[in-house]
Amino acid sequence: MSTAAERFARLSTPAKLLLILTAALLPIGFALVFVAYGEIEEANEALKSQSDERARIAAKAVESLLARNALALRIATNGRLDLPDPCARVQRSLGIAPAVAQNFELNAPDGRELCSVGDIGDLSMLPPIAPGDIQLRVAPQEDLLLVRVGVVGGMAATVISSDEIRAAALGENIEGLVVRDGRREIVIGDRDSAMTPGERASITNWPVANGRLTVDVEGRVPAVTTLDRLVILLPVVMWFIAALMTWLLVTRLLIQPLRRLQQAVSSYEPGDPALELPNKLGPATEIQGLRDAFARAMTRVQDSERDMSTALDGQRRLVREVHHRVKNNLQVIASLLNIHGRSAETAAARDAYSSIGRRVGALAIVHRNHYAEMEENRGISLRPLLAELAAELRSGAPDSARGLRIDLDIESVHTTQDVAVSVAFLLTEVIEYAMLHRPDEPVEIAVRRVSELTGRLTLASPILIPDEDQEREKVQFERIISGLAKQLRSSLDRKLGRYSVDLPVFPPR
Repeated sequence: MSTAAERFARLSTPAKLLLILTAALLPIGFALVFVAYGEIEEANEALKSQSDERARIAAKAVESLLARNALALRIATNGRLDLPDPCARVQRSLGIAPAVAQNFELNAPDGRELCSVGDIGDLSMLPPIAPGDIQLRVAPQEDLLLVRVGVVGGMAATVISSDEIRAAALGENIEGLVVRDGRREIVIGDRDSAMTPGERASITNWPVANGRLTVDVEGRVPAVTTLDRLVILLPVVMWFIAALMTWLLVTRLLIQPLRRLQQAVSSYEPGDPALELPNKLGPATEIQGLRDAFARAMTRVQDSERDMSTALDGQRRLVREVHHRVKNNLQVIASLLNIHGRSAETAAARDAYSSIGRRVGALAIVHRNHYAEMEENRGISLRPLLAELAAELRSGAPDSARGLRIDLDIESVHTTQDVAVSVAFLLTEVIEYAMLHRPDEPVEIAVRRVSELTGRLTLASPILIPDEDQEREKVQFERIISGLAKQLRSSLDRKLGRYSVDLPVFPPR
């Protein structure tokens, strides 16, 4: 369930609306289609039943026509074949019978013609029959139905024309019928007439005269037209139109303007002169209001950034000026210490002045390098700082330590001002101690990056070899070195003639 919800949440808004409308309206549409189709089917079945009933009545009318003519001919003929002029007697009897054929032929039991009234065609296809029997045949190449009945003393035959059958059987919604005797047929009515779009043919088969003939009755019943199908599918069509219109309206009036607005906002970069938002965002006033709100917000942000940039520039100039003044003041102090050291009366005083001056000079060098690095905002670079510090310490060394060699192996790393001050003081303490106690031995200084945010400062000199009998001055030196290492928030790694300490640095570019 959560997976389906996540997939639904990732869809676009038009797709979500389409799915929601589908889930809400499509089942209702299918239900209405099913109900409408069922009602139409029930109505068509009722109309089909009515058509079948009319066809049955038409078949019964043909059967009644045959039965009426056969009965009237049998009644009029029975007992009259042996009388003189039987045809006249039969003609008079048939003349008073309603709706029966008036043309007939009387035959002896062997089929020999006795007399006839009117033209009834060729009766040779009708076999002789016994009294009480009846024989029906379709006349070849004629739209006539031959009827022969067996009577006492012979047989009587008559014909029923297609017009008579049409008058008896055809009625409303009965297009035509076909009378078959098994070998031939009479087609009555227009069976090939074109059906209207709302009708279809319905043909039913009915046996008449105890199965001697078959009557196919063709009628017309309503059919499901294209319009009916459209009416049935109207709910589904309404769902489709509603879903399509919703998708189009949401996409064109909401989504596309919002995407243009999003692209304009996303393409804006800090420092650009102005945020250019599209003017045409459709008729939705809410989106236009959102655009105006974005424009006002970005204007306020730009004004705020401009004010902050101005304030930052002023602050940067102020800080640089402070560092510059501090560096100048430290240099003035170092110069004063140097002047006073030269006029000192004792060697101890002169050494004290020199020692203090070297530390003040180291701090001045840190401030000067920090002042130079502020433009890049990358902190203080240790390579130029330590190189300048080593040169400054050599230039201010006593005469006995003028030949002190300082070897530098420093990678290009940057660090903060606090770390640079501690490193400068640490190097000053080590180099000064080497100047005073082992000026003939070199001092090696190395800085290596060991990780993205960590560097290692290594100092190597014979003065860092532990003594068994440490003098008071060496104890003080070790205490100062340990304190400066703590300022770097790292433990001092002491090895024979080599001290190492980790220090934080900025990541490489």
